Amino acid sequence: MTISFTGPEQVNTYTMLVIKSAMKFYLNSGGMKVNRAYTPTNMLRAAGGFTGKVYKRNQMPQAIADLEAMLVTR
Repeated sequence: MTISFTGPEQVNTYTMLVIKSAMKFYLNSGGMKVNRAYTPTNMLRAAGGFTGKVYKRNQMPQAIADLEAMLVTR
């Protein structure tokens, strides 16, 4: 089965899912990054781009919760 994301809204939804999953992995693994580009700062900056908030490094659980709330409403 192939899933395709077309249009800006679907691509943004997919991006939010990936960022949320990467942050959860980072927290659950004790600091292991998904890849080199996904530093905590970059992940929080990307999450903030969707939520409109500025997150500090210790606010990753809040960023995950905010992304989950946005994804539920989509």
